[in-house]
Amino acid sequence: MIPFVWLNSYSVNVKAIDDQHMGLINIINRLHAAMLENKSKLIMGDILQQLVEYSNDHFMYEENLLEAHDYPSLIDHKRVHEEMREKVCQLQSDYRSGKVIFSLTVMDFLKEWLADHILGDDHLYKDFLNSEGVY
Repeated sequence: MIPFVWLNSYSVNVKAIDDQHMGLINIINRLHAAMLENKSKLIMGDILQQLVEYSNDHFMYEENLLEAHDYPSLIDHKRVHEEMREKVCQLQSDYRSGKVIFSLTVMDFLKEWLADHILGDDHLYKDFLNSEGVY
């Protein structure tokens, strides 16, 4: 059983961003599957590396797109992204320094990312980008 499937309610109606968000759901599901098999410790380093890369690539893409269209709340959106990048980097740093990183901690962070950021912050630019002809 996978915990998350793509729902239309997640869509920001911009294909490239929706595709990237689907990638985050894949990371969530990979961690969940490992947790069910008691193997999350074996993949935690890889999961955290994927999250660092994902957050850098995805946030840069999103910010560049929003900047290109003069999104009025870009500064606030970038601030949220920076806070999320810092959290991901801190988790990875803690892991690399030997601190125990609980898979539930990472899973809770990912669920929050999905629920609060994608369904909240990202949906704030949906109508704006669509009005700019971005789909």
